[in-house]
Amino acid sequence: MAVRFCTAVDPLKKSEFYFDLPPGQIAQVPLPERTASRLLVLDGASGRTEDRTFSELETLLRPGDLLVFNDTRVIPARLHGEKDTGGRIEILIERVLDAHRALAQCRASKSPKPGQAISIEGGVRARVRGRQGEFYELEFETTDPLIDVLERIGHIPLPPYIDRPDTASDHARYQTVWARAPGAVAAPTAGLHFDEALLARLAAMGVERTMVTLHVGTGTFQPLRVDDVENHRMHTERYSVSAAAADAIQRARNEGRRVVAVGTTVVRVLESAVRDGVVVPQEAETDIFIYPGYRFRVVDALITNFHLPESTLLMLVCAFAGTETVLGAYRHAVQAGYRFFSYGDAMFVLPQTEDTRYK
Repeated sequence: MAVRFCTAVDPLKKSEFYFDLPPGQIAQVPLPERTASRLLVLDGASGRTEDRTFSELETLLRPGDLLVFNDTRVIPARLHGEKDTGGRIEILIERVLDAHRALAQCRASKSPKPGQAISIEGGVRARVRGRQGEFYELEFETTDPLIDVLERIGHIPLPPYIDRPDTASDHARYQTVWARAPGAVAAPTAGLHFDEALLARLAAMGVERTMVTLHVGTGTFQPLRVDDVENHRMHTERYSVSAAAADAIQRARNEGRRVVAVGTTVVRVLESAVRDGVVVPQEAETDIFIYPGYRFRVVDALITNFHLPESTLLMLVCAFAGTETVLGAYRHAVQAGYRFFSYGDAMFVLPQTEDTRYK
């Protein structure tokens, strides 16, 4: 669902969201301490930027602010194996369907066929049951639930721009400290900068928090294959908003307190779950596509990592704080040596208008 509330004179082009990034600034490993990352503060209304560190976040928040986190947990979704014909295959789970079945991407010299068996490293076998679009439906021959099997034999699915195999440390560092609900194949990376000590300091100063869930899929790295932004079709992701979370968010809004989204995944949940100006509890799927022209209805401030050029996530941030303003901040970040993408540094972003929501 592409969502835009104004009509452009000319079609919005993906090239408008390009920026140059030296490959050496793509973070390949996390810093030793989560809160040691740098934090670029961007005021979308004025365009002013300020260089800070993430450990200083409490100086940017106010008592009564509501932080909204995504509590999804990354599953070890990458598997290696061999087809019964002898060819090597790499499997990337996209979505666990039930205790034994999953949708997955499969990379092999020859595509696997329905009925074909796969022997997976770790002593597990799977069988191809068919196709659903770009994904294969696999059935795993195991008595244990598939989630447990993946935890035992799977690899953390590091993003494609991290040019190394996963290590044991990634099993902890490519998760938020509050990760609870298994199902994501990519981390909600804005949350990677928080540790328990920072959360405790924020709570002590009166910053509230609540959780929603969005299971991030591989589509988060999917490039736009069309030049006109409005012709792009988003991938679908599962999300849920509990009654307690919806109540906390609505109380904050009613009382004039800021709702601070920790990550673009939280933005997509909140802006998908609002009905007639009210965030309502629900479990659903969203393909919302937020790009410049969108009027935000829930989110007042955003904590986010730096995103890929021409990506839908960068477009979301541009919708929030203004395209030229955001790209100007990105140019500053490049010049100032910030670390980019999943294991990189972060931004604290205020909107391009004082109230981004509907009146």
